[in-house]
Amino acid sequence: MSDEMKETMESESPVVVVGAGPAGLAAAISLARLGVETMLVERRAELSSLPRATAVSLRSMELMRSWGVEDAIRAGGVDVEWRGWQSETLATAAAGSMWPVGMPTREQAAVLSPTAPACVPQDHLEPVLLEHLRSLHATRVHLHTEVVGVENVPGGVEVVLRDVPTGAVRTVRARYVIAADGAHSRIRTALGIAMHGPDGLAHVVNALFRAPLWRVVGEHRYGIYSVEHPDGAGIFLPAGRGDRWGYGMWVDPHDVEGCTPERFVRRIRAGAGIGDLDVSIERTGAFSFAAQLAERFRAGNVFLAGDAAHRVTPRGGTGMNTAIRGGHDLGWKLGWVLRGWAGPELLATYESERRPIAAHNVARSADPNGSTRETADELHVDLGGRIAHVWVRASGRRVSTLDLLGPGLTLFTGPDSTPAPPNGGPPVSVCSLDAVSARAIGIHGSGALLVRPDGTPVQRWAHEATTAA
Repeated sequence: MSDEMKETMESESPVVVVGAGPAGLAAAISLARLGVETMLVERRAELSSLPRATAVSLRSMELMRSWGVEDAIRAGGVDVEWRGWQSETLATAAAGSMWPVGMPTREQAAVLSPTAPACVPQDHLEPVLLEHLRSLHATRVHLHTEVVGVENVPGGVEVVLRDVPTGAVRTVRARYVIAADGAHSRIRTALGIAMHGPDGLAHVVNALFRAPLWRVVGEHRYGIYSVEHPDGAGIFLPAGRGDRWGYGMWVDPHDVEGCTPERFVRRIRAGAGIGDLDVSIERTGAFSFAAQLAERFRAGNVFLAGDAAHRVTPRGGTGMNTAIRGGHDLGWKLGWVLRGWAGPELLATYESERRPIAAHNVARSADPNGSTRETADELHVDLGGRIAHVWVRASGRRVSTLDLLGPGLTLFTGPDSTPAPPNGGPPVSVCSLDAVSARAIGIHGSGALLVRPDGTPVQRWAHEATTAA
């Protein structure tokens, strides 16, 4: 033990979540909402101030709605249509053209869901989720705490934690560990889990800045802009309220150091088509594209989530959403097992169900044309087979069938349904629908539908016969 490791103390926690990014926060929230005591540790002293991802997909927003934070999330975003827009400059946007990015428009979303995709920077979304997690009072949050050791042991996992400011070390014994510690996951490396797929696919330099660009684009409000002016070719991204923007361009890796703030200002003005545009650069950076998938998502009682399990390029805007969905999936499944609602075999479905989605998004992000996709080609990937959204009346108010999903199983019935809820296992809430609404989600006659908390059907009664969904 080094000199800075001053003291070792032992404690216990059913679950330790490592990393307070989208995957870790989603997993911890899902566990906390089931009343499972959890410890969340994060190496950073505070959450990132970088906008990073801005595309919050339809299904991700449905989860935000189910957690009661939809309005708080949207409060930090901008009102745009999730389409791409291509033009010579931003000033000539009226002469440009639209391209689909795989997400539904607001009009399409109104038919599909009780909510819609959002354009919200990650540095707003994460603090909202962290505040919500703390309000649930089931999670101990330790910032500025890093993992320096992890080992599967009989009955669980031993995690060695180090308090960064003091150097104090303690050991925590957990039943399960969720490694959501990022693309360069120390836990994944310690477990010997390899990543497969290309790295260094492209090299990008970017700038976070403020400039009055909304008045430049006018009514053409979109989630991503591609401009072709030779002196400013690149991508403009809305990055939050107050005319906060990101600008990025592809470069030769040897040119990264030459991208000074002054050069960015010149290129932003050229790309905007406004020679005297008032530009305030907040920070600049560089990164490379990777499209990689972990060879497995689990080692013993340690599970990989988010970027630790799958790295995608920005193409398609799927990275944060894949992380949120994966964290939620793993969280409720661990919660069910720890509550005694399901056996440990349920945990095998985390990788079997999430890996195909992650593999699809990794492959899409490696495609140079991965940002361009028709909604019909990608919507099923995002929604993941959940039941249909239908507006119904429940307890005197208008709600979506998705709003009726409970923490356990939900049994949807029609006016003529007769099946009894299953005995044992997770709790079952029964929701009786009128004949038209029941038919809209696939219930006919005396049939019924049993649904998981993520909206996935698990059993369907067709009239009097019982069949697997």
